[in-house]
Amino acid sequence: MRNTLDGSVVIVTGAARGMGEAHVRGLVRSGARVMATDILDTEGAALAAVLGTGVIYRHHDVRRSDDWQRIVDDTLSVFGRVDHLVNNAGVLSAGGITETTEAEFRRVMDINLIGCWLGMRHTIAALTATGGGSIVNISSTAGMQGYAGLGAYVSSKWALRGLTKTAALELGRHGIRVNSIHPGPISTPMLADVDTSTIVVGQPIARIGEPQEVTDLLLYVLADATYSTGHEFVIDGGATLGRVDPVVTTHR
Repeated sequence: MRNTLDGSVVIVTGAARGMGEAHVRGLVRSGARVMATDILDTEGAALAAVLGTGVIYRHHDVRRSDDWQRIVDDTLSVFGRVDHLVNNAGVLSAGGITETTEAEFRRVMDINLIGCWLGMRHTIAALTATGGGSIVNISSTAGMQGYAGLGAYVSSKWALRGLTKTAALELGRHGIRVNSIHPGPISTPMLADVDTSTIVVGQPIARIGEPQEVTDLLLYVLADATYSTGHEFVIDGGATLGRVDPVVTTHR
C-alpha cells in the first residue's frame, strides 16, 4: 500500500468473529489501534486479549444511540482520536415478503441500516477533529441486486448503499471519505447453515470468498483509495456479473 494505517485509530463494529474479526486482525498487522465492539462479549474479549494493548473490546448494541456515544467517548479516552469507522455489524434474515414479520423486518433494518447511520452521526465530530478520515460501510451484493426470500436483508443493504452516497456528499467538506464494500458469499458464521456449494454454481470464480480477502480490500479503501468517496467496492467472485453458462460446442 502506498499509504499507511500505522498509528491510526479505527472503530470496528461486529468485531468478535467472522469478517469483523478478520478486519481487526488485519488492522493490527497494519499498525492501527482498534476499538472492537460487538454483543458477543466472550469472543470479543478473547480476541482483544490475544491481540494485546492495541485492541480494546467494548460491548456495543449498534441500535442504541447512547451506546454509540459511549463507544466514541471511550475511544477518545483510551486512544485520543478517531481516524476511521468500519460499520461491519449486521444480521442476515431469510423469509419471503409475506412470511417475514413486521418485528423481524424492523430488527434487520435497525441493525443493518440505522446502526450504521447512528455510527456515522456519532463519529463525525471526532473524525473532523483529526482533520478527516474515512467511513466504510459493509454492505453486500444484496445491495446491488435482489435476492428472493431475503427482502429485509436486501432492503437494508440497498438503503445502506444510498446512505453511503448521501454521507459522502455531506462529509466531503470535512475531509471525510465514505465508501461501501459489497461482499458476495464469504465463509463466515453467517453462512454456517447455508449450503454454499449451490451458491457458487455458475459464478466466474466458483468458490466462497474468505474473510481475509475482504479485509485486504478494506485496508485498501481505508488507506489508499484517497480519491474515492461515495463508491461501491464489490468483492464477489464475479457473482453480480451473472452466471456462466456451460460452453456449448457445435459440430459440422
